[in-house]
Amino acid sequence: MKQMSRRERLQAAIQRQPTDRVPFAVWRHFPAVDRSPAGLAQSTLRFHEHYGSDFLKITPRGGYAVEAWGCVESDHVLPTGHRACASCAVKEADDWTRIRPLDPATAPGWVEELETIIRLGFDRRIGDAPVLPTLFSPLSLARKLSGDRLPHDLREHPAAVTDALEAITETLIRFADLALHEGVSGIFYSIQTASRSVLTEEQYARFGEPYDRRVLGEIHPRSFLTIVHGHGARLMFERLAQLPGHVWNWDDRAAGPSLAQGQTVVRGAVCGGLDQARTLLHDTPEAAAAEAREAAQSVGGAGVIIAPGCVLMAGTPDATVAAVVTALGGPLKPIPGLRT
Repeated sequence: MKQMSRRERLQAAIQRQPTDRVPFAVWRHFPAVDRSPAGLAQSTLRFHEHYGSDFLKITPRGGYAVEAWGCVESDHVLPTGHRACASCAVKEADDWTRIRPLDPATAPGWVEELETIIRLGFDRRIGDAPVLPTLFSPLSLARKLSGDRLPHDLREHPAAVTDALEAITETLIRFADLALHEGVSGIFYSIQTASRSVLTEEQYARFGEPYDRRVLGEIHPRSFLTIVHGHGARLMFERLAQLPGHVWNWDDRAAGPSLAQGQTVVRGAVCGGLDQARTLLHDTPEAAAAEAREAAQSVGGAGVIIAPGCVLMAGTPDATVAAVVTALGGPLKPIPGLRT
């Protein structure tokens, strides 16, 4: 088979057609520089140039989307490389009334994410890889805004939360429109609340899924690559599988279902197969390469993008990730000054 471009390879995977090699992608946080759009853009470009992923995911700091509403991000970096909110914007029920639609072109956090996209400049190092900014779902942002009190407020103050969700959804759609106008190819859409460890299925069905459908429905006609990321354990996977998207990513190694099981439910491609918290972080390069090959074989080598189930952990050895890329036939490029 002739060599495919990254876009051709991804399109074939979405359609479950043969590819010249199995597509792959890796992504991580850059906490040392991610409060600077220029720093995040350059670190993302350097990382992408080295590993040559089939798509480039922009992984911003976790609080970018909620600071304009009053959340204060901690300075403490977690093992995943992100920072939690040190102070939530919603501390009591009346605070939901302060969540109003924002203009992402000017609002703090949102405008820095747009600047990161612009500073990428669709640099030659990106090549033909689709560029995807990360968006968190409306209910996921409501959880960031309110912390542990969200389930209580969904029960006791549903109208107040619903009004806030409307404002968040409008803001997300505005941001997606601006990002697509800047030339991104799609969206990496993270849903952190379709987990029975976080909410009941009834709560997600009422307060999560309708807004996810609205945001994704607005994006889908203009998106080459929409990745639906289900975060956490005990996922409501069959609900996630019915959302508008091209690719589904979740922590299949730790939380399930398996890639093969997921592929029987979703319409497009599955994305995963690598255990970022165990194999990639602690095991040998040989074990990581074997895990990648086994993941591809588990679905017959078609309809799959090999990737971690979530962001790479801080301290993940380069040699381990490089072994995965090499095993899959990827275009690993040495970077001067990077120790392997």
